[in-house]
Amino acid sequence: TKIQSESMNLADTYNFTGDVTGAGGITEADFFVCNADQSISNNTSTLVSGNWQRSAVSDFSKIGTGMSESSGVFTFPSTGIYLVEAKADIYANNSFLLFANTTIYVTTNNSSYNERTNSWNENYAANSYASTYNKCLVDVTDTSNVKVKIFAYGSGSNWTLRGNADKAETSVLFVRLGDT
Repeated sequence: TKIQSESMNLADTYNFTGDVTGAGGITEADFFVCNADQSISNNTSTLVSGNWQRSAVSDFSKIGTGMSESSGVFTFPSTGIYLVEAKADIYANNSFLLFANTTIYVTTNNSSYNERTNSWNENYAANSYASTYNKCLVDVTDTSNVKVKIFAYGSGSNWTLRGNADKAETSVLFVRLGDT
């Protein structure tokens, strides 16, 4: 039965049974991790690619269709406003890591990518770790054209982007917040 808005008291509590549609809620959420380390060239912004996988930990399950990933390019399953959060753990191999950076790049035409957000961390010790974290909102108006890539950067020499299939050393989270 359809309830007319004039007859509904919004201060009341309603106990719905069956399927409730149009009530909002999260319809897409997905979490990817790098499953292996990736070497990053000194002072070069490098695409994080080749090691992404949907999180396989036992207590994780995507909501909805889920993201697709190919060669470091993430494709959205449906239009909407998405929260994208990227985290990276970087290890300085026998050298001094001066700065670490991760950047989220977005394209709206499936061609030219623009930097949406980046995060920097500094660490001046050899054989040490640095973590970066950043997030942004992406308005996905067309799933064929709006895509995301994650890049990593480090200054110093010989450094590694950490990856592990069992925990989120380097990861990216996608949550559809609502309609575009």
